[in-house]
Amino acid sequence: METTAVILEGPRKLSLEAVPLKDPGADDLIVDVKYSGISTGTEKLFWSGDMPPFPGMGYPLVPGYEAAGEVIEAPRASGFKPGDHVFVPGANCYDGAFGLFGGSARRLVTTPDRVSRIDAGLGPQSALLALAATARHAMAGAGKTVPDLIVGHGVLGRLLARLTVAAGAPAPTVWEVDPARRSGAAGYDVIAPEDDPRRDYQCIYDASGNGDLLNDLVGRIAKGGEIVLAGFYTKPLNFAFPPAFMKEARFRIAAEWAADDLVATRQLVESGALSLDGLITHTRPAADAPVAYEQAFSDSACLKMILDWSAVS
Repeated sequence: METTAVILEGPRKLSLEAVPLKDPGADDLIVDVKYSGISTGTEKLFWSGDMPPFPGMGYPLVPGYEAAGEVIEAPRASGFKPGDHVFVPGANCYDGAFGLFGGSARRLVTTPDRVSRIDAGLGPQSALLALAATARHAMAGAGKTVPDLIVGHGVLGRLLARLTVAAGAPAPTVWEVDPARRSGAAGYDVIAPEDDPRRDYQCIYDASGNGDLLNDLVGRIAKGGEIVLAGFYTKPLNFAFPPAFMKEARFRIAAEWAADDLVATRQLVESGALSLDGLITHTRPAADAPVAYEQAFSDSACLKMILDWSAVS
């Protein structure tokens, strides 16, 4: 059995190719992907060659951890059946290519524990579930505080803001340096950093991935305030110690979602408490993957690019 998949042979060497699939195990599901998302965080770093050493990394690789589709084969004991609509956060199922993260393909083989049922009515928005769960993971749980300032109004920043509003917390302020990205706010304000006079934020979430902002962010928190690093940073982070010392600053790193985040986020989306509207700005046929990846990483107007796999056999 084989599939058609996005293949990164090396930095900026991307194509759509036929790739052999590993034989399914007795407990595995086979899923035909309808939509997959392109991540402008980790995937961009693999595409550009800027990703630092990472477990499971190597070329050629199949990228992608945002896939949604339909189960076509499932063992009875799996709890799934053909026709179920599911979200799959990637799959390491390829013979001859690294599955990191392995979701950008027409067909996937995966264990049932990595799959979540979704409402088919979500359509392409189904592929956003992992990113929404990552935002939820940053905010939810013991000892965590919702943001009153979010840096960056990309998809992750918007999801953090929407989750804060959905939680009934005071509306956060969002910083965005690109004027074109300041639109689309619902229930919160988006401003340029230089237009913000505040220096007493209790909790700042950085969703920009720009580590050079740390000193500025330290200057914006109240004493004892927290800075949450919710982006992905390729370079060593550093900051001036004396201002952080005076503020008794706290730093926290938010990693990717866990299984309970995915369940909780799906419930929020399906109940209507969390909207995914307006986050997908571009959709292209999977056959146009090379152009789609280039645009996703270079066009600031592109918040989220979705590949449509329906025309791929």
